[in-house]
Amino acid sequence: MIRFLINQDTVELEEARADLTLLQYIREHRKKTGTKEGCAAGDCGACTVVLAEPDAKKPNTLHYRTVNSCITLMSAVHGKQLILVEHLSSNGNLHPVQAALVEYHGSQCGFCTPGFIMSMFALYHNNTKPNRDDVLHALSGNLCRCTGYRPIIEATLAACAQAPNDQFTQNAITTLKKLKALSGLEDASDMQLGTGHILMPTTREALRDAIEQNPDAQLVAGSTDLSLQFTQQLKNVNKLISLCHIDALKQCTTTEHSLTIGAAVPLNDAAPLMLKRFPQVAELITRFASLPIRNQATLGGNVANASPIGDTPPLLLALNAVLHIDNGIAVRKLPISEFFVGYRKTKLAFNEWISAIEIPLLSSFQKIAAYKISKRFEDDISAVCAVFNVTVENNVIVNISAGFGGVAATPVQCDALNNALVGKPLSSQECLTLGKQILHDAFAPIDDVRASAAYRKTVLANLWHRFWLENQTENKIETRVVQHA
Repeated sequence: MIRFLINQDTVELEEARADLTLLQYIREHRKKTGTKEGCAAGDCGACTVVLAEPDAKKPNTLHYRTVNSCITLMSAVHGKQLILVEHLSSNGNLHPVQAALVEYHGSQCGFCTPGFIMSMFALYHNNTKPNRDDVLHALSGNLCRCTGYRPIIEATLAACAQAPNDQFTQNAITTLKKLKALSGLEDASDMQLGTGHILMPTTREALRDAIEQNPDAQLVAGSTDLSLQFTQQLKNVNKLISLCHIDALKQCTTTEHSLTIGAAVPLNDAAPLMLKRFPQVAELITRFASLPIRNQATLGGNVANASPIGDTPPLLLALNAVLHIDNGIAVRKLPISEFFVGYRKTKLAFNEWISAIEIPLLSSFQKIAAYKISKRFEDDISAVCAVFNVTVENNVIVNISAGFGGVAATPVQCDALNNALVGKPLSSQECLTLGKQILHDAFAPIDDVRASAAYRKTVLANLWHRFWLENQTENKIETRVVQHA
């Protein structure tokens, strides 16, 4: 059974198709049509809804999370409060974010408006007095084709300038009690989590059993990639095994040597941990799709689907990450450099899953840069992704670890770059010229709608040039400091 709240009403879902999306459930089963379908791919934001759940960092507080309902599966709402645009007004009065959008003339055709409203609503509750960058970040998953973003941004800033004061704030304690009661039901001996088509194990042992008993069932975490098979390719699936409710897959730990992130941790939850230790990769992480996607997509899922254009595999390759691979009995460790064996193929056995990703921490000698080239700044797929991790001592290259996406059938490294440049001064012209030539010739990318092969080869070479130039500035600054000391 899947139990959740729709606003303040408890829902118990005994049966549902494995590929039933939250948007379909909202519109077809609940007859709530304020939530719209636009792209059916998580790109436009017209389908945005909010899920509220107890905040792990702030006891007795709710955290509000925007998601794209068009690619969210029903397993994701278990134990949470689902909030729709129809729930925001109270006693005939508009919610503050709705009123602000009216006042600032932020809606024309209105098709995208419900999605914007829900993104504004989540920011209203999660970030009092946000600045403009916070607003742009919150609205990154919503597209508008007719109004223009200025009035929408201004409306958001105005609505969120004050501490939240609405019926959701007033009902927070009641909501928390109801969610806790739903969670308590899972302890009952006769409680089966999930439905006949959606299996929702809560332990690694239960996951192992579910896989053994259902060998054809696919594993799903955030569903931001898998759901496209249902919404875009119109495929059907009989059974899925959700990883959303296994606490062991959501643990993060830090030692003096490494950061370990649970495979089922949503990227937006993992981002602060990563950026604290790897601030140089901020642009790549914050440009990963959009906020609603990062609220669901997981680091483990982005690695396991083995897409050649995924954003995090090149980063993890450059950082020499190690994957923890589990089968419910034992855990083995595998360097991510050995994980990808072909297009969408990995070394995972059918009864294995990624349980965590371990990333070594950096030394003071390592220079890191991450670059993503795409047609849009946000919410877009990479044409080329390059991450450089260069160890430099006294201006001499000691080691180069790099990861690349969009240039081969898998996320790849380039050993030739390391072999050719180790021992050479980073500031030398030879280092620049040789590095560019190696990267230009290293791969045989394809032509597709995102970029031509020739463009990809040129861009990849130029990204090394960019890295070299950025670090020339650092070298000159360091030299001047030494001279004036």
